[in-house]
Amino acid sequence: MAKSRFWVIGGEFESTAFERVLDGTEKVVGPFTCPDAAKRAWEDLAVETRSICNARFTIVQEGARA
Repeated sequence: MAKSRFWVIGGEFESTAFERVLDGTEKVVGPFTCPDAAKRAWEDLAVETRSICNARFTIVQEGARA
């Protein structure tokens, strides 16, 4: 059985509706095999962009189903 991989994805969006990412601001960080490592990377990005109200990042699990 393959191990799960985690990614941190996001960027700066056009508005606080968070529907469309501005070109050139997209970031994909990973993969991480440990969710804790992904969380640390997410926290770093969140702190780095905290003054940008329309920036958002999230942790996604590869192959996860909603």
